[in-house]
Amino acid sequence: MSEQEPRATNQDYPEPDETAPLPHRARKTTLADVFARMTLTQMTLAVLVVVFLWQWVDGHLAISEMQQQLAKKIAEMDGTSKANQLLLTQSQDQVRDLAGKVATLETRYAEAQNQRAALEALYNDLTVSRDETALAEVEQMLLIAAQQLQLSGNVKAALIAMQSADARLQRMDRPAFNGLRKAISLDMDKLRILPNVDVAALNFQLDNLMAAVDELPLVYQQRNGTVEEPPAAPPKDETATQRLLREIWQEAKQLVRIVDTGKAEIPLLPPNQEFFLRENIKLRLLSARLALLSRDEDSFKAELKTVQLWVARHFDVKSNESVRMLAGLKKLAISSINIELPDISPSLQAVRNYRLTHEARTGTDTRAKAMR
Repeated sequence: MSEQEPRATNQDYPEPDETAPLPHRARKTTLADVFARMTLTQMTLAVLVVVFLWQWVDGHLAISEMQQQLAKKIAEMDGTSKANQLLLTQSQDQVRDLAGKVATLETRYAEAQNQRAALEALYNDLTVSRDETALAEVEQMLLIAAQQLQLSGNVKAALIAMQSADARLQRMDRPAFNGLRKAISLDMDKLRILPNVDVAALNFQLDNLMAAVDELPLVYQQRNGTVEEPPAAPPKDETATQRLLREIWQEAKQLVRIVDTGKAEIPLLPPNQEFFLRENIKLRLLSARLALLSRDEDSFKAELKTVQLWVARHFDVKSNESVRMLAGLKKLAISSINIELPDISPSLQAVRNYRLTHEARTGTDTRAKAMR
């Protein structure tokens, strides 16, 4: 049946004239004729082919676009990869530099640790040495204070030495030295409550007395205390012989002077003995000064009493110089220079005990470090 229909269709249309020219024949074959000649199956196939071709073209375009995008992405990734490679290279270089710096820092840190350990050991040694030096200085100052009290009784010098020792411990600013400072403070309080003896003023008075010894007049050189009457006026009618005799008499009266000295015997000394007398008096005053510095009150007063006796015996006690000398000697003789000195050995013993304990502890620590 299907075969008959095309035949009928072919009969409906006249066959082309084969003798006609070709251009005339092409113009007569239209698209409608083509579709008219096609069966349903052919048309379906054609549609399917067109759809397939459209899908193929669209897929090809999509693939091309994807290829272009993929190429672009690959190019971008390639650039990114190169940049990352460059960054990675730079990072590796930086890591190597940092690794070198870290190694250098580790070396320096190890050196710093060694130096720190050496400095700590040196500081500990210096601290120990400084403490020992400070304790030795304090002990020496306290020894000086004890010697000043025992040998010369100089309370002021002893107090100054103990104050210096306390100031030395205060500069150390160590709580371990508080006990030593307390012991020194207690001994200083003992010295502060002692009566004050002005040794400097007494010494100055002795210097003045020694300087005045050379000005003392001897007893046979004393001057008459009475006022000499002026010579009488010569008479108007006096002759030359009478005037000569009168002047001779006046001169003769000056040759001899009788004075009541109040002493049974007047010691007469030659000039060389007079010099030694004055020097012996000065030596006695020097001995009194030594007794003053050593706080020996008995010797001090004995020397002053001897000087008083010598001045009263050999010198003119009525002269102003002798009066001042005797007054000064009496004033010095009544001065009390003997005081009961306290015992300041507790502070010295405390410093010695602490120093011995410190040295023993330091020796133990040193042995322990050596064993480690």
